[in-house]
Amino acid sequence: MTKQLFIYENATPISASRHGDMSVRTGEDWGFAARINSAPLLIGEFAAAARSLPIVFAGTAERVIPIVVLGVRDQQNVFIDADGKWAPDYTPAFLRQYPFVLGQTAESPNFILCLDETFPGCNREGRGERLFDSEGRRTAYLDKMIDFAKEYQRQFTLGQRLGAKLAELGLLEPMRATFRTPDGTEQLQGFQTVRREKLMALKPEEIAALHASGMLEAIYLHLFSLANFRQISRALEAGAEVVAETV
Repeated sequence: MTKQLFIYENATPISASRHGDMSVRTGEDWGFAARINSAPLLIGEFAAAARSLPIVFAGTAERVIPIVVLGVRDQQNVFIDADGKWAPDYTPAFLRQYPFVLGQTAESPNFILCLDETFPGCNREGRGERLFDSEGRRTAYLDKMIDFAKEYQRQFTLGQRLGAKLAELGLLEPMRATFRTPDGTEQLQGFQTVRREKLMALKPEEIAALHASGMLEAIYLHLFSLANFRQISRALEAGAEVVAETV
């Protein structure tokens, strides 16, 4: 899979001096994510996402994270239509967090909430939610987004731990999905899934440790979600079929 996880173009640290009169309106137009074919997923989202989106793992040998597959081609999200509407039952927190994100500046190693000012929902006409009140104090909305971003970062770290544990136990293997449509065949590669046979071969104490950490449930939800590759094939074209297989 191509690396299409980043939707932020101009993330700027939020301040009263720069954003004192700015409002943000979200949740209506998801067009900003129309050109990503995958998105990070938090462990806490597995149960909700597994009902409509395929959950897989991607990354490098040093860092593997859970993601949801959103398209087959580069810069393709089959779940967003021409009007910017999002189709699945569940929207990943990565998308719901946008246009906010925790970032760092050259002046400080501490994380600070940033805003992508290129997001069309950012405005100075009072549409949506104000970031600061008339006296320059943070609004309840801004405090809510700060808490959201902090919790997102915490759970993202848990996802990294899950990926590292699966790699440590040797449970992951490369996989590809082949989509056959009336117009031809397309393949999606570059992701990994848990091999059921390897999972079943684990020692009882290894299974117990995964269960105690909550990772075993996440693994089963991941395996369950792979059936949702059919959702992508249906969105590609009527009559499309998909075959997922190990590489």
